[in-house]
Amino acid sequence: ILLLMADDLGIGDLGCYGNTTMSTPNIDRLAREGVKLTQHLAAASVCSPSRAAFLTGRYPIRSGMTSSFNMNRALAWLGGSGGLPTNETTFATLLQQRGYRTGLIGKWHLGLSCASRNDHCFHPLNHGFDYFYGPPHTMLNDCQLSKTPELHRDLRTKLWISSVTLGLVPALLLVPTIVGWYPVPWTVVAVAAVGALLFFASWYSSYGFVRRWNCILMKNHEIIQQPMEEERVTSLMLREALAFIERNKHGPFLLYVSFLHVRAPLLTTEESVGHSKHGSYGDNVEEMDWMTGKIIDVIDKESLRFNTLVYFTSDNGGHLESQDQTSQLGGWNGIYKGGKGMGGWEGGIRVPGIFRWPGVLPASVVIDEPTSLMDIYPTVTFLGGGTLPRNRVIDGRNLFPLLRGEVNQSGHEFLFHYCGTHLHAIRWHQKDCGTVWKAHYVTPKFTPPEAGACYGSQLCPCSGEVNQHDPPLLFDLSRDPREAETLTPDNEALFDAVVAKMAEAVREHRERLSPAPQQFSFFNSLWKPWLQPCCGNFPFCGCDKEDNDSRISGHNP
Repeated sequence: ILLLMADDLGIGDLGCYGNTTMSTPNIDRLAREGVKLTQHLAAASVCSPSRAAFLTGRYPIRSGMTSSFNMNRALAWLGGSGGLPTNETTFATLLQQRGYRTGLIGKWHLGLSCASRNDHCFHPLNHGFDYFYGPPHTMLNDCQLSKTPELHRDLRTKLWISSVTLGLVPALLLVPTIVGWYPVPWTVVAVAAVGALLFFASWYSSYGFVRRWNCILMKNHEIIQQPMEEERVTSLMLREALAFIERNKHGPFLLYVSFLHVRAPLLTTEESVGHSKHGSYGDNVEEMDWMTGKIIDVIDKESLRFNTLVYFTSDNGGHLESQDQTSQLGGWNGIYKGGKGMGGWEGGIRVPGIFRWPGVLPASVVIDEPTSLMDIYPTVTFLGGGTLPRNRVIDGRNLFPLLRGEVNQSGHEFLFHYCGTHLHAIRWHQKDCGTVWKAHYVTPKFTPPEAGACYGSQLCPCSGEVNQHDPPLLFDLSRDPREAETLTPDNEALFDAVVAKMAEAVREHRERLSPAPQQFSFFNSLWKPWLQPCCGNFPFCGCDKEDNDSRISGHNP
């Protein structure tokens, strides 16, 4: 089983989903040789909660992988104390129990340690993976020295202003003495100076070293680069993915390749720069497609083609607000409104869903049924001969009968679309007639109002400056996937009945939720020096244990 997940890829970035100016021949080949889902949905519009749902088959609110406040909707620090709870069972664990060799190559971003630097309670190897190689956190602009810092950018600006202001206080206290108005005790000046220095140190010790603290590379439990060398990481990821397949080709394996592409800072090797028509973002997408092709080529070359399920997706939609002064750095979501960070609009949650398994799944089939990333959990568990846990709610549904053409409808009647802990929208698949209704209870306030995104911010907020809708905005996605034509009691006779049906589904859904500790709470989100992974003696962390020769031959995307 080979699972490929892009980071922040827009569904409209791929040729097989309608893009005519981006070259993605290898991913397009997967769609041509397999099954393409057109209404494949992430359980969250940002990475950590979406990936938690993918691995567990459960809405992230069930595992506490959500936030009730806007600043930290995903894990901010590798040295924080939140992560995928140890009592959650991933599909990797279930397949590991069935004798599969399980590997994760690439981004994790589901936490690392709980109480001490090396306890690694949230580490991939403690969540069912036999082998891990990659960054345990995520990619950020901070990982590249030439880029504008990204992590808590607005907060960091305020902290700088506050530090400068406090730093001026000791100097201002000296003015009365110098001018001769009245003497100010030196102890007062000293206390003000020490206070300003302590305030600066309290935040700069974390935010001043984001690249060193967050941007590291690990092999299993060992740090091998701190900070990681961004110009080499693509070749290293590909090398490790190919090597895992070679090592395990004679037995059952599960390989989850979690690409660092195509999230900013868009780490693209020199050989790929300038190949696309869409600047650095297009170069990054096309390099990811090339990497996908190299991995698929090894599957086919090793005669694994007819006994390997290949799946390709993205964790959420393209990031519309990711820009620099000259170009767009985030993806294109095609005809769909909104993007990453928006809890309900299709552009943030509708993602590619491609399955290839020659001889088992049909070729060139397109399925429009509502499906979810959470469905991968029961699907791969079924294929691996595992048994789903019975002591918890599993929200995903086994897709295999749908992919095989044995049934015509997915197992989902309702799907709930969260933004943090806030329910923003609900989707109802009315199976007796095939209509897919969608109601929005909350939508973001775009800036500018008609822009379709929250430009000037990193993400649209989940609460606060949002639009509340009562009655909800209602759409018929079967006829209007763009969510352009709002239905009302005046133009839709079923409006009241549909809204009432959805309200009842929301009530029943909430009754089945059990409280879970918030992993993105304020305390968990704080950087903690005693949890910070360190290669060397803290705080003097740094190492490079990788071979310099990590190139993959034939790099010609």
